[in-house]
Amino acid sequence: MEVKAVARYVRISPRKVRKIVGAVKGKPVETGINSLKFMPQKAAAIVVKTLQSAVANADHNNELDVDALFIKNITVDQGPSLKRFRARARGRGSRILKKTSHITVVVADEA
Repeated sequence: MEVKAVARYVRISPRKVRKIVGAVKGKPVETGINSLKFMPQKAAAIVVKTLQSAVANADHNNELDVDALFIKNITVDQGPSLKRFRARARGRGSRILKKTSHITVVVADEA
């Protein structure tokens, strides 16, 4: 059985999150959380939080065994960008895009 958790509108670029997601796909949940906790990136803490939410959903809503869960898939999609302007030389302005992400974590049991 598959259970998912979604973190939407997270204020980090999807490219930065995708960098660390590949390290934990397909691993057991406990191993994935332990490896993410020791990564220095900001994205690792966000993915850990979403992963723990998926595990809590599996435990509470579907009554699955938490120790038997593994990370089936993690997808990172781009959300809407916040558009800002910064003053530049000769009275001009340039656009700054502050990107957001939607992170979806899918965990499944062995069966």
